[in-house]
Amino acid sequence: MANLIRVAACHASPVFLNARRTTDKAVKLIKEAASRKANLIVFPETYISAFPIWSAVRPPTENHALFQRMVQESIYADGEEIDRVREAARATGSLVSIGFSERSRYSNGCLYNSNLIIGTEGEVLVHHRKLVPTFFEKLTWSPGDGYGLRVAETPFGRVGTLICGENTNALARYTLIAQAEQVHITTWPAIWPTRIPQKQTREGEIGHDLKGSPVANYDNLAANRTRAAAHCFEAKCFGVACSGHLGEDAIEAIVDGASQPEVVATTLRAMPRAATFFLDATGAPLPSFTMKALNAEAESVSMLQSEEGILYADLNLDHCIEGKQYHDVVGGYQRLDVFDLKVDRSRKDPVSFV
Repeated sequence: MANLIRVAACHASPVFLNARRTTDKAVKLIKEAASRKANLIVFPETYISAFPIWSAVRPPTENHALFQRMVQESIYADGEEIDRVREAARATGSLVSIGFSERSRYSNGCLYNSNLIIGTEGEVLVHHRKLVPTFFEKLTWSPGDGYGLRVAETPFGRVGTLICGENTNALARYTLIAQAEQVHITTWPAIWPTRIPQKQTREGEIGHDLKGSPVANYDNLAANRTRAAAHCFEAKCFGVACSGHLGEDAIEAIVDGASQPEVVATTLRAMPRAATFFLDATGAPLPSFTMKALNAEAESVSMLQSEEGILYADLNLDHCIEGKQYHDVVGGYQRLDVFDLKVDRSRKDPVSFV
């Protein structure tokens, strides 16, 4: 196993609700990152082919057509789009972690928020379905199961992933820590609206609700960094936080047909953007860089947020060891005689035929 590895996190937008063209873009990004010597290449939550942000800004009664398109542009875990991603991983000798909206063969309307970790030979190492869709995501995705709570042992370290809000699930995180995880991937949507923009009471002041409480929107960057850093600190592992980018094509499609198009457009454009960044094995920011041209010098960048791009970081996996000596939450710092965690990793199907 290599101790020194390079990770590429693709801060990218899909071609909105177009699985074929988004797959084309993913393959192109894999080849670009591999040409810059990346060993592990990461994509955001449900990169193929959309994140259903419309459910946060439009009422459910307006979203039937968007849900229908979402189903039609979601993909099977063994479908042709994933086959192309697997071939790109094999051809470049790279590990690939990719999020996708997964279609079910049991139902023509059942979807899962899923992620695959694909090995250097194009093999599927981990197929995870998000355990619990968060907030408005429940209007699109069904709950997953424990089948994908696995850490992939690869030539470039032991790699695990959780999707978005799962990184607040202490037991799911502990399950990965207990498999000697060295690189933890967290994936996120581009924005997370919790309120429509509020008018300021005076210049420089934020609005207040009727009870006088501040009306602030969800701080995507702060929340994601807090959760990712907590996991890295407890696991003594590196963190890859890969967020989506909100494309103009997505904004236009979501605004189109809305009963309050101005409110929807303003909300989508005003929301704080999520960022893509790296963390070291203490939870602190890890130096990262971009490489915009093949032979160009690396440009130091702390994160990617407002623009698309690929962010890189070089990791020394030996740095996962020191912290375990004084705070190993699954080893010397654990009371196995007091706590007994059991995890069901069977795949849950709606029917069994005998």
